[in-house]
Amino acid sequence: MKITSIETIPIRLPTRRVHQWASLTTPIGVFVIVKLHTDDGLVGLGEAPVLKDWGGDYGRYFGETPQSTIHIINDILAPVLKDQDPRRFEAIHALMDKAVKGYPYCKAAIDAALYDVVGKALDVPVYQLLGGCFRERVSIAHSLGLMEIDKAVEEAIQAKAEGVKTIKLKGGVDQKRDVELVKQIRKAIGPDLNICVDANQGYPTAKVAVRIIKAMEEYDLFYMEQPVEGINHMAEVARRVNTPIMADESAWTAQDVLEIVHKKAADIISIYTTKPGGMFKAKKVAAVAEAAGLPCNVNGSVETGVGNAANLHLAASTGVVTYGCVVPVSSPKEKAKKGLAGIYYQDDIITEPFSFDDGDIIVSQKPGLGIELDEDKLEHYRVKS
Repeated sequence: MKITSIETIPIRLPTRRVHQWASLTTPIGVFVIVKLHTDDGLVGLGEAPVLKDWGGDYGRYFGETPQSTIHIINDILAPVLKDQDPRRFEAIHALMDKAVKGYPYCKAAIDAALYDVVGKALDVPVYQLLGGCFRERVSIAHSLGLMEIDKAVEEAIQAKAEGVKTIKLKGGVDQKRDVELVKQIRKAIGPDLNICVDANQGYPTAKVAVRIIKAMEEYDLFYMEQPVEGINHMAEVARRVNTPIMADESAWTAQDVLEIVHKKAADIISIYTTKPGGMFKAKKVAAVAEAAGLPCNVNGSVETGVGNAANLHLAASTGVVTYGCVVPVSSPKEKAKKGLAGIYYQDDIITEPFSFDDGDIIVSQKPGLGIELDEDKLEHYRVKS
């Protein structure tokens, strides 16, 4: 089996509501879909959820745009990978890293397509290629973007009614609002739901972050995600609060996690398929976290059904992923479930909805990523140049 070509298709999905976080300056819903073709007629699917203002601590991994993604894949990575065997995951990652430094979201899109096409060729789900199925259900965390407190409370109540066990609140912009939001959410949903806050590096200093977290602890805060920017500042916060600290923007690669462990900068690691450059490298991130005794979740950039399928296979195959995962319940609008838990878009480009039950997504057992593209939808949402 050989790779013959790689296609890139930029799309934009309509959102259910505005989903904003502290460092975000562009709307979510912009993606580059990848189709990887092989000489035996199989097609693997991947996705880059491009964000120009997402790049880790101090922007060291820099942002990616649809234009840069299409250029890197079409003009640099695709020529290097032509005629390569897609089953040689490590060799292909080495080729990509030699061809161009950085651009992990581009490489993650190709990585997902590799796993999808190999899974289809072997007639097995992707999780079998990642170590086998550890769990058949993935518990989701429902994320509430920066929004008015009354609307956030209303949505949290509805998500709880649909079986969600963890609510993640975006913060980091208005400190008083963040504390009041946690208070009101806890009052509305009671003691039997996990509430966590994601500041997305929004608090200006460790001292400020510590003060805010201690104010939230009265309301049984489950964890605080990325309160400040920089591993040294994260370590200072972690030393001074009782609430567990999750690293996200500080934890892109296995090397990042090694530094976090060394400096005791976090208690939990948020793993993405995209930040390290794909599922192949995400498993290495998880291995370092597990060796250090740090639990994880699988997070993402609010992907389409393509990227979310990759997230689910990573979570399903990784034992150390014990926290609720921010994985949307992807669904085409004509087959959408009732409710709003895990729903961030009005529509999707996959033909069948994810199976959702009592706060969990049921992992597909179909070959590859377990999804099919709706080609009409893909064309409908294509961004014309």
